[in-house]
Amino acid sequence: MGNLGCGCPGSMARVIERQQTEETATIKVPSELRQWPVQLHLVPPTAPYFQQADILISADCVAYAMGNMHQDLLKGKALAIACPKLDDTTAYVEKLAHIFSANDIKSITVAIMEVPCCRGLDIIVREALAKSGREIPLESLVIGINGERRN
Repeated sequence: MGNLGCGCPGSMARVIERQQTEETATIKVPSELRQWPVQLHLVPPTAPYFQQADILISADCVAYAMGNMHQDLLKGKALAIACPKLDDTTAYVEKLAHIFSANDIKSITVAIMEVPCCRGLDIIVREALAKSGREIPLESLVIGINGERRN
Protein backbone atom coordinates (compact mmCIF):
# COMPACT_ATOMS: atom_id res chain seq x y z
CA MET A 1 0.00 0.00 0.00
CA GLY A 2 1.29 3.45 -0.84
CA ASN A 3 0.50 6.84 0.57
CA LEU A 4 -0.34 9.72 -1.75
CA GLY A 5 1.47 12.12 0.54
CA CYS A 6 -1.48 14.29 1.53
CA GLY A 7 -1.65 12.87 5.06
CA CYS A 8 -5.29 11.76 4.89
CA PRO A 9 -5.66 8.05 5.72
CA GLY A 10 -8.63 7.92 3.35
CA SER A 11 -6.31 8.68 0.43
CA MET A 12 -4.05 5.72 1.10
CA ALA A 13 -3.93 3.38 -1.91
CA ARG A 14 -5.42 -0.04 -1.15
CA VAL A 15 -6.12 -3.18 -3.13
CA ILE A 16 -9.38 -4.94 -2.26
CA GLU A 17 -9.25 -8.58 -3.29
CA ARG A 18 -12.57 -10.04 -4.41
CA GLN A 19 -13.37 -13.46 -5.77
CA GLN A 20 -15.69 -13.28 -8.76
CA THR A 21 -18.14 -16.11 -9.12
CA GLU A 22 -20.27 -16.97 -12.14
CA GLU A 23 -23.35 -15.75 -10.24
CA THR A 24 -21.96 -12.26 -9.51
CA ALA A 25 -20.77 -11.87 -13.08
CA THR A 26 -24.27 -12.28 -14.62
CA ILE A 27 -26.67 -10.51 -12.25
CA LYS A 28 -28.42 -7.48 -13.77
CA VAL A 29 -29.70 -5.09 -11.11
CA PRO A 30 -32.09 -2.27 -12.10
CA SER A 31 -31.33 1.32 -11.17
CA GLU A 32 -33.42 2.93 -8.43
CA LEU A 33 -32.51 6.47 -9.54
CA ARG A 34 -35.68 8.60 -9.73
CA GLN A 35 -34.38 12.00 -10.83
CA TRP A 36 -31.68 14.00 -12.58
CA PRO A 37 -29.42 15.80 -11.79
CA VAL A 38 -27.99 14.22 -8.64
CA GLN A 39 -24.89 16.34 -7.84
CA LEU A 40 -25.65 18.71 -4.97
CA HIS A 41 -24.23 21.71 -6.86
CA LEU A 42 -26.73 21.03 -9.67
CA VAL A 43 -29.99 19.99 -7.96
CA PRO A 44 -32.61 22.75 -7.91
CA PRO A 45 -33.69 23.35 -4.27
CA THR A 46 -37.37 23.43 -5.21
CA ALA A 47 -37.32 20.51 -7.64
CA PRO A 48 -40.59 18.55 -7.46
CA TYR A 49 -38.78 15.34 -6.51
CA PHE A 50 -37.87 16.86 -3.11
CA GLN A 51 -41.52 17.50 -2.18
CA GLN A 52 -42.88 14.88 0.26
CA ALA A 53 -39.58 13.02 -0.14
CA ASP A 54 -37.24 10.85 1.80
CA ILE A 55 -33.84 12.24 0.80
CA LEU A 56 -30.53 10.42 0.54
CA ILE A 57 -27.49 12.67 0.73
CA SER A 58 -24.60 10.44 -0.21
CA ALA A 59 -20.88 10.82 -0.48
CA ASP A 60 -19.84 10.11 -4.06
CA CYS A 61 -17.80 6.99 -3.20
CA VAL A 62 -20.67 5.19 -1.42
CA ALA A 63 -22.24 4.06 -4.70
CA TYR A 64 -18.97 2.48 -5.81
CA ALA A 65 -18.05 0.86 -2.51
CA MET A 66 -21.50 -0.57 -1.71
CA GLY A 67 -22.62 -3.14 -4.28
CA ASN A 68 -26.32 -2.99 -3.32
CA MET A 69 -26.46 0.75 -2.74
CA HIS A 70 -29.45 1.24 -5.06
CA GLN A 71 -31.56 -1.41 -3.35
CA ASP A 72 -30.31 -0.83 0.22
CA LEU A 73 -30.12 2.98 0.34
CA LEU A 74 -31.51 4.72 -2.76
CA LYS A 75 -34.79 2.90 -3.40
CA GLY A 76 -37.73 5.29 -2.98
CA LYS A 77 -35.55 8.33 -2.19
CA ALA A 78 -34.56 11.57 -3.86
CA LEU A 79 -30.77 11.80 -4.16
CA ALA A 80 -28.06 14.42 -3.79
CA ILE A 81 -24.41 13.41 -3.98
CA ALA A 82 -21.35 15.33 -2.83
CA CYS A 83 -17.71 14.91 -1.87
CA PRO A 84 -16.70 16.94 1.18
CA LYS A 85 -13.01 16.56 0.31
CA LEU A 86 -12.97 17.45 -3.40
CA ASP A 87 -16.04 19.67 -3.90
CA ASP A 88 -16.15 23.36 -3.14
CA THR A 89 -18.58 22.96 -0.24
CA THR A 90 -18.91 26.62 0.75
CA ALA A 91 -22.49 26.83 -0.55
CA TYR A 92 -23.64 23.39 0.63
CA VAL A 93 -25.00 24.41 4.06
CA GLU A 94 -27.10 27.20 2.52
CA LYS A 95 -28.32 25.04 -0.36
CA LEU A 96 -29.31 22.12 1.86
CA ALA A 97 -30.99 24.46 4.35
CA HIS A 98 -33.01 25.87 1.42
CA ILE A 99 -33.97 22.34 0.28
CA PHE A 100 -35.02 21.39 3.82
CA SER A 101 -37.05 24.56 4.42
CA ALA A 102 -38.68 24.86 0.96
CA ASN A 103 -39.99 21.29 0.83
CA ASP A 104 -42.00 18.99 3.04
CA ILE A 105 -39.17 16.50 3.63
CA LYS A 106 -40.15 13.23 5.34
CA SER A 107 -36.64 12.07 6.29
CA ILE A 108 -32.97 12.58 5.57
CA THR A 109 -30.40 9.80 5.30
CA VAL A 110 -26.73 10.72 5.08
CA ALA A 111 -24.40 8.02 3.76
CA ILE A 112 -20.67 8.58 4.12
CA MET A 113 -17.56 6.48 3.84
CA GLU A 114 -15.57 5.41 6.90
CA VAL A 115 -12.58 7.61 5.97
CA PRO A 116 -12.09 10.71 8.17
CA CYS A 117 -12.42 13.28 5.37
CA CYS A 118 -15.94 12.02 4.57
CA ARG A 119 -17.33 13.01 8.00
CA GLY A 120 -17.53 16.58 6.75
CA LEU A 121 -20.65 15.72 4.74
CA ASP A 122 -22.50 14.60 7.86
CA ILE A 123 -21.47 17.84 9.61
CA ILE A 124 -22.65 19.93 6.64
CA VAL A 125 -26.07 18.22 6.61
CA ARG A 126 -26.52 18.65 10.38
CA GLU A 127 -25.61 22.36 10.15
CA ALA A 128 -28.04 22.82 7.27
CA LEU A 129 -30.84 21.06 9.14
CA ALA A 130 -30.28 23.30 12.19
CA LYS A 131 -30.23 26.39 9.95
CA SER A 132 -33.44 25.34 8.19
CA GLY A 133 -35.40 25.48 11.44
CA ARG A 134 -37.18 22.26 10.50
CA GLU A 135 -37.54 19.07 12.55
CA ILE A 136 -36.79 16.30 10.07
CA PRO A 137 -35.73 12.78 11.11
CA LEU A 138 -32.04 12.32 10.28
CA GLU A 139 -30.12 9.05 10.03
CA SER A 140 -26.37 8.85 9.38
CA LEU A 141 -24.82 5.72 7.89
CA VAL A 142 -21.13 4.94 7.64
CA ILE A 143 -20.04 2.60 4.85
CA GLY A 144 -16.77 0.69 5.05
CA ILE A 145 -14.29 0.62 2.20
CA ASN A 146 -15.30 -3.02 1.64
CA GLY A 147 -18.91 -1.89 1.13
CA GLU A 148 -20.40 -2.99 4.47
CA ARG A 149 -22.41 -0.81 6.83
CA ARG A 150 -20.30 0.14 9.82
CA ASN A 151 -23.17 1.22 12.07
